Amino acid sequence: MKNLLNYKARAACEPHIRKTRAACKPPLQAVLLFVAVLLVMCLPGCGRSGHAVILAGSTSVQPYAEILEEAFAHINDGEIDVQGGGSSAGITAAESGTADIGMSSRALKESEAGLWSIEIAKDGLAVIVHPSNPVADLSLEEIRAIYAQDVSNWGSLGGRDRKIYIITREEGSGSRSAFEDLVMAGREISPRAIVQASNGAVRQLVSDDRDAIGFISLGLVEEGEKPVKALRLQGTAATRENVINGEYALYRPFLFVAREEPQGLAMEFVEFVLSFEGRRILEAEGLVTG
Repeated sequence: MKNLLNYKARAACEPHIRKTRAACKPPLQAVLLFVAVLLVMCLPGCGRSGHAVILAGSTSVQPYAEILEEAFAHINDGEIDVQGGGSSAGITAAESGTADIGMSSRALKESEAGLWSIEIAKDGLAVIVHPSNPVADLSLEEIRAIYAQDVSNWGSLGGRDRKIYIITREEGSGSRSAFEDLVMAGREISPRAIVQASNGAVRQLVSDDRDAIGFISLGLVEEGEKPVKALRLQGTAATRENVINGEYALYRPFLFVAREEPQGLAMEFVEFVLSFEGRRILEAEGLVTG
């Protein structure tokens, strides 16, 4: 009889119990919203965990960035991944966020002015020939005439009676953009020019061909197994000192660019590059800082 009374009592209370539980149970949408908020809060930290800071762009800046990365690794465990691709590709990667930092060896265009950027150094642009070439000094007008193919024989410039083979960089390259701005004065580089995808490739071709001419980063003139000769520009030698004093006209900026001011490890690397030690490394490699 007692059990029966207890059963009836529980049965009478059950609707109230179910109603109370339903009132306390959060709606499914609220639960999902709460989980989503947690995920959003977690993503910035979780997404960057173990993330390598990616630098991409100018093949002129790339070898210097790699040297800086090696030095940075001695004082910081974070991973810096340095890649090439050309200045325009690096700027595009920075704009899209594909790269944390883009590397450029040309000034930003008006359409790119909204990006964060900082100059890490200046680099001279050397016009190079084979060491056996008797031509040692040219004017801007003569170099322009060669690359527009108004002049196609070294004999016209005091050299051997030999055809001039023009070596240039690809479209979008910071080296080519700087050369076009500083030398070509609106003229087009001849479509017959041999196009190469890196400074190293240009240097290699010129070192192998006594009738070739090319242009590369001044800091790379002494690199490589075979020598090349940097031409004087209207009597002024292509040297770091002459870039500093402004006597040598062919130089360009080396820039780091980003969609917005870098944070975390990316900014730590930028600060290292701009530090006394970073500038010392760049100066030792032939660039101009300060």
